[in-house]
This record gives sequence, structure tokens and C-alpha cells, in this order.
Amino acid sequence: MKAKLYTLGCKVNQYETEEITQALLREGFGVTADDCDADIFIVNSCTVTAESDRKTRQLVRRLKRNFPESAVVLTGCMPQAFPEKAEALHEADVVLGNRTNTQLVPLLKTYLHAHARQVCIAPHRAGEPFCGEPISKVSERTRANLKIEDGCDRFCAYCIIPTARGRVRSKPVADIRKESEALAKSGYHELVLVGINLSAYGKDSGESFADAIEAACTPDGVRRVRLGSLEPDHITDELIERMAKLPKLCGQFHISLQSGCDRTLQRMNRHYTAEEYAALCEKLRAAFPDCTLTTDMMVGFPGETEADFLESVAFAECIGFEKIHVFPYSVRPGTRAAEFPDQIEKAEKERRAAVLLEAAQQLRHRFLQRQIGRTLEVLCEQRERGGLLFGYTANYTPVRFSGDDVPAGALVRVRVTGFLEDCAVGERISQ
Repeated sequence: MKAKLYTLGCKVNQYETEEITQALLREGFGVTADDCDADIFIVNSCTVTAESDRKTRQLVRRLKRNFPESAVVLTGCMPQAFPEKAEALHEADVVLGNRTNTQLVPLLKTYLHAHARQVCIAPHRAGEPFCGEPISKVSERTRANLKIEDGCDRFCAYCIIPTARGRVRSKPVADIRKESEALAKSGYHELVLVGINLSAYGKDSGESFADAIEAACTPDGVRRVRLGSLEPDHITDELIERMAKLPKLCGQFHISLQSGCDRTLQRMNRHYTAEEYAALCEKLRAAFPDCTLTTDMMVGFPGETEADFLESVAFAECIGFEKIHVFPYSVRPGTRAAEFPDQIEKAEKERRAAVLLEAAQQLRHRFLQRQIGRTLEVLCEQRERGGLLFGYTANYTPVRFSGDDVPAGALVRVRVTGFLEDCAVGERISQ
């Protein structure tokens, strides 16, 4: 029997889909990318917003409607955070959450044998260990996500993730080193370290985030190590000093900001001030001269005044982010912010998002303009329509360039000659 897997959400979910894929293959199942060739559908869900839940329900129902004889499995964050709603989604034949997803294959086998619906959702508990199996291969051809942390202890006022993911749990450093070596042997030149609250790594175990990064850099076959999203108050001077000594570590830091206004940050239950965030940016740029700083910013949080919003926009412009992910606040049932007064109308949130997006785009264009004339090392991803090649630099600048065919995963030198809406363009030069 063959399974088609759908992944909704973040890079941690993408990694866990690879874990599920390995488990299926190990137990004799096939995996397909074609819906019409599948006997089983597995939906690995996201629940970061109410819209994420809607997309999950829509997908599960569509799959069962179009393929009524198939087995539909629902797993991931949505069942974990909202077990009653997941159980009520009767189009799913097997339902389990993050806490029990290692039981996916046994539960699937039971359903296929008995044709009796299987529901297995257990709450997270304090002190539970990091679980999951290492992977040695991923669907992506050039880079591999490596999950080293799970869970979050922050309880930001708008966020359901601690409910969906539990408390901070860290993969042992020795296991990170072994998995990095396995991925390097499989031909992956770039590793992306991911987690739910990545920079909280080691809080539960006493191990160091710096040790984890160093372990991932160890294999000779690994040319680049990149970090996923980071929380600013976890990035210490000691960590920056140790990271700066790692030539394989990419100078790209995605540091979640959410707001550049202290009043809003306090209501969000974020654990830093705008001034502290700005000081961290200065330290990173001093330690990594060619680094890029990217971030997430929310607009329209309950109680955010026009003055608060403009202060946040001005802060982003002052930092000069190379890229900003902008999103309007979305009411999330089960969080404290859902009950806050002074909720902001949808139209106003959308207006503010458009204003911030315009500022972000101007910052992006200035950054890309500064790349013109430079020669950059690019990890080649693919050849696109029109004959151009595409890849990323160490600081994650996307580059389209002309030149002879090179295999995906090759590192080439490219001279930047211009830029488009969201990428640099150039030409490959001889090594």
C-alpha cells in the first residue's frame, strides 16, 4: 500500500513528516506523490492560527470525499491542541497528536486490519523526554532540516504552541553529531537546525546551544549550517562569541521581534525590550559583518494604538532588516489574547499590514541593491524555466544566475549584476 503525505506548517513539521516517511518505508509501505496512486493519506497539521485549523479540516474532508475508500490519518499540532475538535472530524480514520505520533504506523495497521477508527491523543506532561528517530535522507535535494529541539515555555499571550508542543525538550548533542554525519554521508551540504523554540535548546538538559551547533558543523561533508528562528533573549554574548568561530555557520539570523513597541511587547508577554533587541542586532552585525537579519512582525495586536504601530514601523526601519515576515494578529481561541479588550477590526489590521509590508519591501530592495557588483558563493538549487539557475548564498540571499549546468547542491561563484522583486540576479564566473 502507498501513502501520500501532506505537511502543513513549519520546518519542524517538515522534519517530522520525514520521520513518518522513514517509519512507513521501514514497515513495508510505499510513498507516492500522486493522490490517485495513494491508498493512505497522512495530514501533518499546523495549528498556529485558526486559519491553519480551517485548512486542515478542509484538506481532510476533501481527501475523504475524493477518495472514500482510502485511509485518512490526521496527526500533528491541531489534534494535540484541540483534541475534541480533531476527534469530531470523522473523515479522519486515524487521529493522533504530537505526543503519540510515534504510534502512527501501529495505529494505521490496526485500522487497516480491523476497519475500526483509531483515536490516540495524550496530553504533554512535564519532564517528558525528547523523542523521535534520526533521519538520514529528506525530500529536498540540497539541504536537510535537522530537528534538535521541541516545545516552548514562553506562553506568549497570542500563541497556542505550548499547548500543541509541550515544554522545552532537547536532542542530546551526541545524537545531533551522529545525525549530521548520516546526512552528510547522504550528500547534504547544508543543514538547517530547527526547533519550536530553537534557542532554548539545553534548558531542560543543561547542554549548550553552542555545543549543538558545533556538533552539526563537525562532519567534513557539511559545508553550511543554518539556524532556524531564534528568540532574542536567549542569544547571549558567550553564544555569539562561540558561533563567530564557526566558519560553516551561515550568517543569517531570523530573530523573532513581533513588535518594535515596548508597550505592545509587554502585553504580548515577550521577554525583552526594543532597546535590548536593537543591542543584540548590533552585536550580531559586529560579529558577522556580512550577516542578514530577518524577522517576524505582527500588526493589530489587541490594544495596539496607531502610535504604537508607527513606533513599531519606525523601529523596523531603524534596524534595517533584510527581510520581514509581516502578518496581522489572528484571534486564537485558547490563548489569553483572545479575551483581551480593544480587539482591532480586520480592515484596520490589513491596512497596517500593508503599510509595514511597503516599508519592508523598501528595506529588501535596498539590501538587494547593495549586492550589485559583489561576487557571492551560491548553493545551486535547480535550473528554472528560461535556463537560469537558482540558489542561495550563505546569508540566504536568493540568486538567479546564468551559466553552464551544475548539479543541485554544488557551490558556485556568482557575480551579481542586478536584482528583481525579491532576488539578486547575476552570472556564474569561473572558480
